This record gives sequence, structure tokens and C-alpha cells, in this order.
Amino acid sequence: MIQVDNVHIAYGGNTVLEGVSFSIQKGERCGLIGRNGCGKSTLFRLITGQEKADEGVIAIPKGYRVGYLQQHIHFTQGTVVEEAALGLREEEKDAIYKVEKLLTGLGFSEDQFDLDPKSLSGGYQLRIQLAKVLVAEPNCLMLDEPTNYLDILSMRFLGKFLKNWPGEMILISHDLDFLDSTCTHMMSIHRKKAEKIKGSSSDLFALIADAEEHHEKIRQTQDKKRAHLESFVERFGAKASKAAQAQARQKALDKMPTLEKLKNLYNLQFSFNEAPFMGRKMVEANSLEFSYDKTTPLIKDFSLTIEKGDRIAIIGKNGYGKSTLLKLLAGELQPDAGELTKSDSLRLGYFGQTNIEKLDMKLKIEEEISFANPKLNFTQVRAICGLMMFGGDLAKKPISVLSGGEKSRVLLGKIIAEPCNILYLDEPTHHLDIESIEALIDAIEEFEGSVVIVTHSEWMLKRIPFTKLVVCHNHKQEMFLGNYEEFLSKMGWQEEAEAKKTEKKGGVKPKSVSIESQIKKCEDRIVLLEASIDKGNENLTLLASTQVKEIQEMLALIAKTQAELDSNYDLLSELYQQT
Repeated sequence: MIQVDNVHIAYGGNTVLEGVSFSIQKGERCGLIGRNGCGKSTLFRLITGQEKADEGVIAIPKGYRVGYLQQHIHFTQGTVVEEAALGLREEEKDAIYKVEKLLTGLGFSEDQFDLDPKSLSGGYQLRIQLAKVLVAEPNCLMLDEPTNYLDILSMRFLGKFLKNWPGEMILISHDLDFLDSTCTHMMSIHRKKAEKIKGSSSDLFALIADAEEHHEKIRQTQDKKRAHLESFVERFGAKASKAAQAQARQKALDKMPTLEKLKNLYNLQFSFNEAPFMGRKMVEANSLEFSYDKTTPLIKDFSLTIEKGDRIAIIGKNGYGKSTLLKLLAGELQPDAGELTKSDSLRLGYFGQTNIEKLDMKLKIEEEISFANPKLNFTQVRAICGLMMFGGDLAKKPISVLSGGEKSRVLLGKIIAEPCNILYLDEPTHHLDIESIEALIDAIEEFEGSVVIVTHSEWMLKRIPFTKLVVCHNHKQEMFLGNYEEFLSKMGWQEEAEAKKTEKKGGVKPKSVSIESQIKKCEDRIVLLEASIDKGNENLTLLASTQVKEIQEMLALIAKTQAELDSNYDLLSELYQQT
């Protein structure tokens, strides 16, 4: 369906993709992975025609429709539903129920359907863009990090939707669990080339590791052979008796291909600097309440005890108070009621989304790390910068020019700069690539202190052995003792259970606005049918009594039209009952 052949592209002399070739065949759902900056989004822009390759060919069949999730947002309609409905194909312009079902799955409530899309947050605006792409039902979906800004329930809905996608798909994501559950094939951009296989991400990583090992073995063998030939030529090249043999070996040297020693890809490897804690109870929250508007509590009657070694996840839909709860525990917000008690020995490491924005844009990376702990000397600061993949002169980069992922690494560096015995982490995987997320999970698992994490990543939830879950509902927080897998099997998501009940009752009914559209269409048809019957009756009176055949034909036509009219009246009655 899509054929990419020997594609090259470079920017300012820096090669991004080199000799990339692959194809996407009918029914293949392909996950695309690779380090940040390796060229995944560049490849998307090439396939969609937003950029042109320096060399190579990208072939797409005529009439083949590619749906691409645009990051550039431009709204033209007055409501969320109307904007998302722009994605419907021409023959399905009245199928508003499809739009509403998708919007609901992506986290919109019915009272948001009629809002102006421009009034919503950036995250919800991107969800509208995603709904427009999905409802268009293209031949091939191209989604670049579609789970960004989705909560866990919306991610689960999208995962099920994509798993049943009948066409082709190329999906960029840093969530391996999401990729493995939705894709039939995996492809990586690795060392500027593409590698595609049928199977899971672990199969692809194993293949890459084998290829790297094979490359290195061949290089070492060639280096030994090269050294032997060069030694022979150097020793005997000037001797007449050995000149012919030396010349033959020189020719062999000239023809021998050169395999460069593979440079190690820069991986994030670190551990948190642990402060001692001799007791058992670290934090105790009793009957906490909090409200932003001082009328409707977002956090209500919440109690939690955090003990040494606890692994606690705070999960739930967006807007249900997860980050607020973490800020209360961290002391960044004060509760309206209740009591929060912390041990005197508590040393907190706090990673918050708003903390990233608090980085000083005027400082360099090494300065920001140094200010986190003035006791560190220059060598120690530079060591932490190196751990966060800012070795050498990279440590002198200003914060203002960093990407979201780089800022996240700076914030992690500030946390490990100072010893702590409890970690509060709010969406720590956001902006990090797969290798960095793996390193973070490893560091959390090795940390002997306590960890409280707000996350939507089921990969992280399944990897870390959580001891407690705080499940956030609307104006209510519920405690579950156990890990995430146990939660899914014993309790499950309340919202998903309610959605299943609705489906068993006959599915989600279209909202009143779409019913009104159907009513108008039905009423317009009735007017036309009644006019047709009236016209038929007039024609009957004009026919002579001898024109029996024409009268019979006219009667048959009237009867058929009357039957359709009765059917439309029945449909109209049903629609009125739904309003």
C-alpha cells in the first residue's frame, strides 16, 4: 500500500535518514519507535508530502487516503461536535452519532459537545483533531504520539479502537504496552536506517541487539585481518622476493570494506540519591478536603498513610484531582480541611509538570543542577549532567532552548542532586523516549524509599509492583490495596463498566441535536411524499376511463408512495419519543 525506497534526507549537512526502505502492506498496523530526534516525525512528513526527500521514492497508490494527525490546529466551526464532524466522509455527513461516540471515548462529556472548540485547553483541542482523523476512516492512519494529553481511560478506549482498525496504520508512541497491544508489526529508526518486522517491540529490540553484536564481531575480525595485511606489506613491501605477495596483499587491503566502530547510543542511566529514613511511617493524611472554588470539593474526606518502601499510584480521568492530590501531599497546596502530618526525617524529591515551567530559562543546565544543591562541587554537578545525557559542552546549553524531554531530564537531575527518601512524580514519562522511560522505571525499582506516582501509562503501572492505588472518581477518591493487574481483575474501571451496560441496552443514543437533524430530514421527506401523492391523485382525474393500464400503473405508484409515507411517519414518531 505504501512503498518507501532508499530515502535520504539531511538538514544543514546533518543526515537524519539514510537509505530507508520499507513497505506497509494491506492490514498491517505498524508501531514506529526510536530515540527522540532520530527522524520518526520527519518520516511522517515525507510520507504525507509535507517535505520532500533528498533522494529516494515514496509511492502511494492513486486514491489511497492517508489520515494524519495534524498538530497545527485551526477550527472553523462553532461547536465541538460540528468541528469533529468535518472529518466525516461525504456519504456519511449525517452520521453524527459516530462523532459523538468517538468524542465520548476520548474523554468528552455530553455537556462539552456544544462548547466552542477554541475555548478548550490544548489537550482537548488535540483530541478534537484526533476524532476528525479517526471518523474519516482513511485507508491508512498515521498517528504521531496520539496518547499525549489523553487520560488512562481515553488511552484504553483508543487502544481498543486501533486494535480493531481494519486498514493500515503507522503509530509513533513511547508507550511499549500501548504499541504491543495495538500493532501487528514493529519498525525502528536506528542509526538513520529503518528495520521492520512482524512481531512485538521485544522481538524488534532483540533483532537490533543481534545486528549490533554481529556488526561488531565482523568489524573486529576485519580489523585483525587488516592489521595482519598491513604488517605484511610494511615488512616485505621493499623486498624483491616478497614484492609480488606484498602487492597482492595491498590490493586486498584496498578492496576491503571499512566497518566503522559503532558509537554507543547515549542512554539515560541513573539512580536516585537516597537519604536515610529510620522509621516506618513517613506521611499521614487524615480526612483532607480541597476545592478551588471553595464550594464544590475536588478532594473529599481523603486519608492515606505512606510507609517506607510503599509504591503508590494515583490514577483516574483528567480533571478528577490527581495532580491536586499530589500537590496537597507535597505541601504545595493547603487543604481546606483535614490534617497532613510528615515525619521530621522526610526528604522529598518532587517531579511536577508545573515544576518544569519553573526552570529558570536564563540559566544553563549545569547552573540549574548546581542551584538544586549548593553543596555539590563542579565535578559532582558535571557528573549529574552526564547521567542526564548532557555530557561535555551540552551541560552549558541554556534552559530556554531545550525540548520538553530535555527539560524533564534536567528536572530529574535536580531531584538526584539532593538526597531524598520519598519521590512524588507527576506524569514523569511525559516527553521521555522509550529508553529514558526504561531507565526511570529501573531507577524507581532500585530506590529503597517510597514512591507516589501520578501516571496514565499502563506500561509503567504494569511494570512497577505497586502496593496501593488511589483511584480518583468525580469528587471522590477510592483506595485499592494491590497492584494494577489486581485492580483490573477485581474492580476494574467504573466508567468502562457503565459503558458496557449502555452497549447492552442498544448502544449510545445520539444526542438531541442529531435527532433533530434526523427529524428535519424525515419531515422534509414526508412533505415531498405527500406532494407526490396529491399529484398522482390529480393525474388520475385527468385520465379517461378507457385508459385502464395507465390508471393501474398510477394506482401502484400511489400505493408504493403511501407505504413509504407510512414508514416515515413511524420513524418520525420514534424520533419524537427520543427527544
